[in-house]
Amino acid sequence: MSHQSLVGRTIAGYTLNALVGEGGTSAVYRAEHPVHGTVAVKVLREKLREDRTAVARFTREARFGSRVHHDNVVRTIEIGEAEPDLHFLATEWAPGELLERYARRKAPLPPDEVVVIVDQIAEAVQAAHAAGIVHRDLKPDNVMYDPATRRVKLLDFGIAADTDMGAEERLTRAGFFVGTLLYVAPEALSGELVSPAADQWSLATIAYYLLSSCHPYGARTPREMFTKLLSQPPVPLNSAKESVKVAPGVESVVMRGLSRDPAKRYPSVREFAAALSAAVAAADTAPEPAVAEDDNTLLEKARALFRRRRER
Repeated sequence: MSHQSLVGRTIAGYTLNALVGEGGTSAVYRAEHPVHGTVAVKVLREKLREDRTAVARFTREARFGSRVHHDNVVRTIEIGEAEPDLHFLATEWAPGELLERYARRKAPLPPDEVVVIVDQIAEAVQAAHAAGIVHRDLKPDNVMYDPATRRVKLLDFGIAADTDMGAEERLTRAGFFVGTLLYVAPEALSGELVSPAADQWSLATIAYYLLSSCHPYGARTPREMFTKLLSQPPVPLNSAKESVKVAPGVESVVMRGLSRDPAKRYPSVREFAAALSAAVAAADTAPEPAVAEDDNTLLEKARALFRRRRER
């Protein structure tokens, strides 16, 4: 049975109206429900329905997602089995598009828009951390963004982990890591237990990407990326792309979030986001350096700066 063939069917009261996304393990539909209205329904791929690991991960996504109650996290409505081995997960419908698609078209984004996005992701992740959950797969493909409202919704807790799990539970298998290589923290590759600080690395990588349209290592192959992550510091943000420069304070915040030593990152994702917001605000209000300008020009700039501050 193909995913497309499910369109038009009703499972457990959810009428699947359109296939809106497909991945390696599941497909997502826009659906209607008589009580919940428009929702998103994720269905596990048929070939994985007898795979215990895949089913467990699918179930875990619902279990972890239902523990995090925040406006920037998609709300879990129901998880179930509509018929033998047809596993589904229903969540609220999040308007907009995947942040990855938006960034591919628009990045580099203006710093003020990056701050709005990063701040909401940070609040969602902070809520997960408060619930004892490390997301472990923060990336633009797991974030819905509505440019019209600038609202963000965090998706997919499929490989999340409890912060109080033991080592054997939190490591998938010895020598393996979970996550997405472009956004995974170095400590995850070395087999260490992943803490909330790993989510901060991923969020800093998202900020780096949105600000520059580049990734911190500039690797061309997964092997090169793996090697660099294990042994090298990331490329400074202002060296990523000749045509893109940010204020030094903004670069400093992002690069601290990308410290290879988790202890050198900010104490929390919320503090990282707050520092980024403050750095962008400081850059917006800082007067430009006076270079070979006469007194009248400098006076006019000072007056303009004063007017901007009064208008805020």
